[in-house]
Formats: sequence, structure tokens, C-alpha cells
Amino acid sequence: MTQARRDMTLPPDLTKSDGTGPSPHKRPVYQNYLPPCNNGCPAGENIQGWMDLVQQGKHHEAWQMLVENNPMPAVHGRVCYHPCEAACNRDGVDSSVSIQKVERFLGDKAIEEGWLPEFNQRRSGKRVLVVGAGPSGLSAAYHLARMGHEVEIRDAGPIAGGMMHFGIPAYRLPRKILAAEIARIEKMGVKITLDHKVEDLKKEKEEGNFDAAFVAVGAHISKKIDIPEKEAGRIRDAVDFLRESSSGADGEKPMIGRKVAVYGGGNTAMDAARTAKRLGAEETLIIYRRDMANMPAHQFEAEEALEEGVKINWLRTIKEIDVDSIKVEKMELDENGRPQPTGEFETLAADALILAVGQNIDSELLKAFPEVQFDNDGTVDVDEQMMTSATGIFAGGDMVPSDRTVTIATGHGKKAARNIHAFLSGSVHKPAEKPPVVPLDVLHLWYKTDADRIKHEAMSAAERAKTFDEVVDGFNEKEAMFEASRCYSCGNCFECDGCYGACPEDAIIKLGKGRFYTVDNSLCTGCSACALQCPTAAIHMVDDIALGGRK
Repeated sequence: MTQARRDMTLPPDLTKSDGTGPSPHKRPVYQNYLPPCNNGCPAGENIQGWMDLVQQGKHHEAWQMLVENNPMPAVHGRVCYHPCEAACNRDGVDSSVSIQKVERFLGDKAIEEGWLPEFNQRRSGKRVLVVGAGPSGLSAAYHLARMGHEVEIRDAGPIAGGMMHFGIPAYRLPRKILAAEIARIEKMGVKITLDHKVEDLKKEKEEGNFDAAFVAVGAHISKKIDIPEKEAGRIRDAVDFLRESSSGADGEKPMIGRKVAVYGGGNTAMDAARTAKRLGAEETLIIYRRDMANMPAHQFEAEEALEEGVKINWLRTIKEIDVDSIKVEKMELDENGRPQPTGEFETLAADALILAVGQNIDSELLKAFPEVQFDNDGTVDVDEQMMTSATGIFAGGDMVPSDRTVTIATGHGKKAARNIHAFLSGSVHKPAEKPPVVPLDVLHLWYKTDADRIKHEAMSAAERAKTFDEVVDGFNEKEAMFEASRCYSCGNCFECDGCYGACPEDAIIKLGKGRFYTVDNSLCTGCSACALQCPTAAIHMVDDIALGGRK
């Protein structure tokens, strides 16, 4: 759309035209609305934009548009919980577009082809320290590098990636994929220093002559629970267990018992249970104090665990641990969904217990900044610019109050980078105001829509439970282009010529491919034919006065 169209004042609500005939007081305007998928993406991707390029076969251009917002599409194409698909308007017609798999296709193709992000930014001379090489830190470093700043990431671990490497099993995220996308960020000039724990941020910032710092330390410290135990050696932490499973020296994996219990109901608990099965546990069971409807894990994670033979004991809490058994109390949910004890107990056989009850952050590195404020759960308070109470010290990812997912952390990194860039420039970043999100009921879908999403035959549950190899296939080029073609381009013109063909007064003027259309208001009668024919709601009727017409 032209700048004039972008600047047009939008109507306060989105409603269909009633098509009652010509109106001398209404005129059509072209104005892109916000697709619900874009709005639902925590990383802020222009999904509709790169999806349009994929369906045209312009894969390199699509990837370049994608990585303007997300530096690791091959990773997110595997581990993101795709809230964009839940928001997709097409889900109300047949089934949502498989956005995640198309993103994975682009990410994998970029790795195969060796694509690098295209940007041309003058070096600023400013230096930024990023603490933590997880998704948030990597994202911030990537975007800051694109903006021309010199960036160094310092991480306590031996391998970059944070919880993406040490907390997500390889069957969900192959290590070579993660390593390739991190290597690309390094090729942009980002320096990554490993095995370096930042214990005094103020000291390291000053000694390194950094102009700002972004703290994105992952939640690696396990929460403790008080359970009477007779053999403490049988209890291990889920994060440590997954870390050992992921990075054991010389291929060595942690030793587990024949019957393994996992305590918790989050995604980490599901990963730990499924990993224990793959390491040879004859029986793996999850103990959780609520039911499936109230668990923090995504439902499909629990369903996949059950398919692989993991047992889940809902509404149970551990009261005591013995040598080869666990005493649990049955719970019941009250009217608020909170578990309440029943006084009924049972004993479950288990010779090992993995605790997956959540993690805390390590904030000791901020102790030299007494002005930094913390919430009750230990997370750091930040303002709208993601800056802490200490000037020039920003925080994101697990460090701040938020859901803890890879994509949300990646979005934090991008947002922090923009605010750090503004801070280094002596200004304040002001994000552009979002246009209205376009709902399904304002679209005019006159073209054929009965094309369901592609479904792959999945590896059987029995096969999945035996391997750490990736268990979900991606799209080939033909499949990716077909799936992209299912996108409705909600709220965005794709030059279908519907408005041009529908206008009885020849008031719609084509400006040429990629330049869209304009309206000759001297010919327009306000009949709404163009708006009623527009499948995406990118053209709509507004009061003439909004265009500076007669009152």
C-alpha cells in the first residue's frame, strides 16, 4: 500500500457493508488491517507477508522477510507452540494454515543454502553486553548487530543455546539445527564467550567499556519442595536430568531406574518422562496434583507422552518417598480449580523420582545495582522499554514476568534490542500503532476454500519412544507452497482485481504490479461493490468527511 493509504484514518469498528446501494457520503479506501496470525505471534513476525512470498515460490525473499523479526526460524519451526495457528481465521472454515511447518521449511532451506541476513547498517561505535546465550539473548544480540552495534554474549554454559540446548530434547530440536542458526548469528559479528559466568554485571560492564547491557539468564535453578525421603540419592532435578541427557560426555547418559516417576505437570515434566522412556525405563509415570484441563503443559505434549506409554496419575501429590515406592495423596479440585487434599492415600512403585516443579532465576549478578527491583517470584521489574531501575541495564526472557517459551523470549530480545538502540541514540523507542485485527466475519471469501491442511503420517508412538532422532517430518517445497496458498491474506491486498472488476463506474484504477490500486473519487458513487467483492477486507467504506469531503 502507498504511504497515503497507510496514513488513512481507520473506522473504529470492523463491520461488513450492508450493500444497500450508492451513498454520496461514503467512499472506498485501501487500508491494510492486521492479520490475526501476525497479531498472535510473540516474535512479531509478518507471517502474512512471508507466506505470500512462499506461495509465489520466492523462498529467499520470504526468509529474508521472516528473519527481519526472528533470527532462528528453523528452531521455531520445531519448538514454537504456534499461537499464530490458533489465531488463524481459516481455522473457522476448515483448518488453520500450517504456519509452523512452512516456517520450518524456510529455516531448513536457509541452512541448506547458506543464506545470510541482508542488512546494511553503519557501525555505531556502541558496545552492548548480553548475558545469556539462550533464545532471548541470541535474539537481542542478532537485532543489535543488524542495527550496527558491537555485541558480545557471555554465557556460563559450555555450549550456546541455553535451555534450547539443555532443556529441549533432541527428538524435538536436533542439535545440528540449533548450532547452524547460532553459527549464522556469529557470522554477523556477534561474539559469544562461553564458560564465563557473569557474577558482577556492573564490574564487567565497566571493565568491558560496554554502553548498555541486556540480562537474559535462563531459569536454571530448580525450585525445592519439602518431601520426607529415606533415600535422597534417588531424587534428581528435571532440568539437570535433561541437561545430562543432552550433553553427557562421550555419549554417556544418566543412569535411571526401571520404574521412574516424574513429579510435575508442565512441559518440562512431559519432556523428562518421554526422555526417561527413551533411556530405557520400563515404566514411566507422571504424578501431578491437578487434572489435564488444569495442567500448565500444552495438551498435545501430554497426549504424545501418553501415546508413547507414559502413565499419568492425575490429582495426586507426593507425601513420602521410600526406597522403591512413593506414597501419594489423592486430591480433588474445588470450585476454583485448586487441588484440595482428600485424606486418601495410595502407594506407587518407583525406584527413581525426577522433580519437575519449576525453576527460578539466578539474579546474583545484579546485586551491585541496589536500585533494581524484583517481584515476589524473583523476576526483575522492567519498564515499557524493558529497562530495569538501573539506567542502561535491560532484562528479558525468563528474567522478567512472562510465560517461559522460546518464542516469547525471542520476542523479548527483539523488543529489548529496539529499546537499547533508542537508548544508545539518546531517544525512546515508540512502537508503531497497530491497525485493527481483521476477524473472519468481515472477509468476503468468494473463492474456493475447501482445501484442508496437509497431514503427514507420523512416526508410530512405539518407534518414537525408542529414538532421540527427530520424530516430526517437515514440508518439501511443493507442500510448503501449497500450504502457503491456503492463507487468506487476511486484511492485506494481494491484487486479485476483484475490486477492479466489480466497479460499475470504472472508478478503481490499477497502478501496476506491486503498486496496488487507487480510487477516482470523481467517478465513485459509493455503491460498495468493490468492498463487497474484496476477499481480504483490505478495501472498505468510510465516511466522505474522513477523506476531507463535504460535511
